[in-house]
Amino acid sequence: MPSRWEQLLAAKPVPLLEHFRDEVAKLLATDLERWPPPVQEVDPATIGAFATVLAPDAPAPHPAVYAEAFRLARWQLGRELDAYDDYLRNRRFLAAGVPPSDRPALLFLERWLTEQMHELGEATGGRFNRPLMLECLERTEALLRARR
Repeated sequence: MPSRWEQLLAAKPVPLLEHFRDEVAKLLATDLERWPPPVQEVDPATIGAFATVLAPDAPAPHPAVYAEAFRLARWQLGRELDAYDDYLRNRRFLAAGVPPSDRPALLFLERWLTEQMHELGEATGGRFNRPLMLECLERTEALLRARR
């Protein structure tokens, strides 16, 4: 029977981008455990729509907002724009349990997730591509669900 050190040596190394994806997912899940998640820059042109969401005393949105924001972010990154548009145009978030009052939080959170992924792509010179971004969103969502 091999020792634990031999087993460790025999283990397949994790490629750097996979390790990076997993670490990013952990960081994002931690950011999402508090509301609102951290925002580094606020565009004055869009703050109006999200002012109530970003207020220091803003309550956390309904739990369904998180799952639906991940869905929308995956559609954005996967370029499934017809599904995205249909979802919002027909207010399908209501059937998913998102209260109408949480629509701004849903849109903010989807934008936050999408921008985090795009920033990773830029920071890595495109090595963190769309398939990795989608995997990262999946892992982040799974970690967040497991922590709640």
